Amino acid sequence: MWIAGGIMVAAYVLIFSEWIHRTLAGIIGSVVMVMAGSIGGFYTQADAVAAIDANTMFLLTGMMTLVVLLRPTGGFEYLAIRMAKLAHGSPRLLLIYLSTVVTVISLFLDNVTTVLVFAPLTVVITRMLALNPVPYLMSEALLSDTGGVATLVGDPPNVMIGSAANIDFNQFLFHMGPIILVVWLVTVVLMLYLFRSHLSQPIEETVDLDESKAITDPKALRSILISMAVVILLFFIHHHFGLFPGYVAWVGVAVALALVRPDPDVFLAQIDWPVLLFFAGLFIIVGGVEASGLLDLVGQQLGEIAQDPDDLLLTALVLMWVAALMSAIVDNIPFTVTMIPIIAHLETQGVDIMPLWWALALGVGLGGNGTHIGSTANVICVAEAERCEVPEYRISPLLWLKKGTPVMLVTLLVASAILVLFFDAYRGG
Repeated sequence: MWIAGGIMVAAYVLIFSEWIHRTLAGIIGSVVMVMAGSIGGFYTQADAVAAIDANTMFLLTGMMTLVVLLRPTGGFEYLAIRMAKLAHGSPRLLLIYLSTVVTVISLFLDNVTTVLVFAPLTVVITRMLALNPVPYLMSEALLSDTGGVATLVGDPPNVMIGSAANIDFNQFLFHMGPIILVVWLVTVVLMLYLFRSHLSQPIEETVDLDESKAITDPKALRSILISMAVVILLFFIHHHFGLFPGYVAWVGVAVALALVRPDPDVFLAQIDWPVLLFFAGLFIIVGGVEASGLLDLVGQQLGEIAQDPDDLLLTALVLMWVAALMSAIVDNIPFTVTMIPIIAHLETQGVDIMPLWWALALGVGLGGNGTHIGSTANVICVAEAERCEVPEYRISPLLWLKKGTPVMLVTLLVASAILVLFFDAYRGG
């Protein structure tokens, strides 16, 4: 158990220190984890392969492919000019617009999909206006994570919690929506403050371009937009038909490739393979930690705290904060899977577990904002900033700790205050 924890800590030290590239750190850590697990008898090669979330990998690869196909059509440039004109020369207004759109979309679509589309669009906009993309990319990552917490379908842990607790879409939105609205406002204000030096100067570039002239390949653009429309439609209804989001993304890729007929060597070369390999390594590392029983130990300790029904509010707050801290360093899905049976078992002991479900959803949803690897959306935005190949545009682990971690802590404090003030509303019927 502790060996697995030590390997994860060592891998994370390499990732956060940037002594080597995060992809190399992920691969090395995964190899060492499998070796240690095989010797210790708690983690086999088959377990490691199973730990890689195929749905997430297919979703990432599929949406990356659609974005790569969209880039040369001029579609991003068209949207960039329209968005820049709406901002009326104000970097702050541009950040608010982008953040709002990303948050709203993340209420209903997977935040990975949202960020995969908006991150490259954001880079195009900021380059056009000679702005640093970092404030905008970080805001989109943080707020896409935040928006996903509000609805049952916005984040995978929400789906699992809703299923275990028999919570429907409207009930989830009724309880989480008000908290997330306040948290969203706080996050936007924090981002405007934390990046005030980047957002204080008005945009000097005159946005007098004709957006209609930005489109270079109308036929390909129409084909890809048709493909994306199919994907978005299926994302809205995939739960009803038992379709995985990863499969839906590949349906869109198949339609796009059939319509556009691109050169495979060209578009495959533009896929962000280091990001995919990094996630594969990270899944294997976290899978080893889960197989070792370390997450179970954390869950059991939380279960011990919850034995006294009179301490329900304290238990909910502790659960939310522990879930947030865990989700900042490991994938929130394994932790959610670990906590669900523990929380469900408490009901047999006379504990009102409804507040614990809400606390778990808030913790695993908001905690990912704490580090640059705390959520898939964060990693995508970091990688998109690196693609600019401008040193000033890099989002380093230290920068994220300076900007993202305060956002996580403040939003958790806000969520805690709301839970304390309106705790009766979150109790079971």
